[in-house]
Amino acid sequence: MTTQRLAKRTKSRAIAPQPGNTPPLSPTELGDQARKAAEEILIAGESENTRRTYRSAMRYWCAWAMARYGKPLALPVPVTVVVQFIVDHTGRLKAGVLVMELPAAIDEQLVMAGFKAFQGPLKMATITNRISVLSKLHQLRHQANPCEDAEVRHLISRAKRAAAKRGETPRKKTAATREPLEAMLATCDDSLEGVRDRALLLFAWASGGRRRSEVSAATMDQLRKVDDDTYMFRLDHSKTNQAGSHAGTTRPDKPIRGVAAIAMTTWLIQARIVDGPLFRRLWKGTVGPGLAPSSVASIVKRRAALAGIEGDWAGHSLRSGFVTEAGRRKVPLGDIMAMTEHRQAATVMGYYRTGELFESEAARLLDL
Repeated sequence: MTTQRLAKRTKSRAIAPQPGNTPPLSPTELGDQARKAAEEILIAGESENTRRTYRSAMRYWCAWAMARYGKPLALPVPVTVVVQFIVDHTGRLKAGVLVMELPAAIDEQLVMAGFKAFQGPLKMATITNRISVLSKLHQLRHQANPCEDAEVRHLISRAKRAAAKRGETPRKKTAATREPLEAMLATCDDSLEGVRDRALLLFAWASGGRRRSEVSAATMDQLRKVDDDTYMFRLDHSKTNQAGSHAGTTRPDKPIRGVAAIAMTTWLIQARIVDGPLFRRLWKGTVGPGLAPSSVASIVKRRAALAGIEGDWAGHSLRSGFVTEAGRRKVPLGDIMAMTEHRQAATVMGYYRTGELFESEAARLLDL
């Protein structure tokens, strides 16, 4: 059927607009209501962590703009404002001292109001994150994007290079490889809290280094017992798989075996959990609602402190530790990615190579 015939046939079946009905839309222009709906769909598709980051960044942008210019931030943001934001927060060496353009009084005001954690320049990772969030907002609102301006991009590029020369590099959380993991587990006693923490640490590590958000969101519906020492955990969604589609290297079911499965069974029985969140808050021996993602990180930090092991510990330590340990044992990269749900090999290779090199002959050339 030709396009003309199809259009004619469709027109003959179309319902004619009636008085008082919604008027026909323009096929060449998107209405404000539809544009807002599209924006809401895009935002809803983001993870809660991403939305939290967006909110935090935009709160800071608004607070800084009000303090600096005496009026609210309005879109589109001029290029000059973005450049001012960069120089206000980027440290540069001047006569051997690290300085920035943000006046000390405003800096102190932002800290006192809770918008900044400390006075002084921001890390480049924080600056680039906040620029990215502003850029995303302009994209969603279909506004001219100042963050894509050549001057802004060039300034950010040089600022990153200068920060690297000063030794400012992205800090990675300490990896919980097998040894520190076992030290943390040794602090878990037979109390309900100890049983929970042991099950949580082993579950997060053994199921492929689950993110803290994935641990807190895990429910009984996703867990299936195979036998006495094996569970299968169905990972419906992840940071890199928001739509829940599984293709290529990824598989939804992650095996939990051996000591991790036994620890899970012990926790479920003692906490009497049959549905809902896997890991719960505890209050004086009472089992409460599900843990928040921040609580997962707190458990890792607390167990590391009890074990007396130094490092910059966080929820991500379990994920990086799993990959690093797998690299030590020369587990094929494809198998690791199937467990972790990494989509890009480059993302996982840093931790993998660290573990692999740890056991390499190249690292033991001076051994006698």
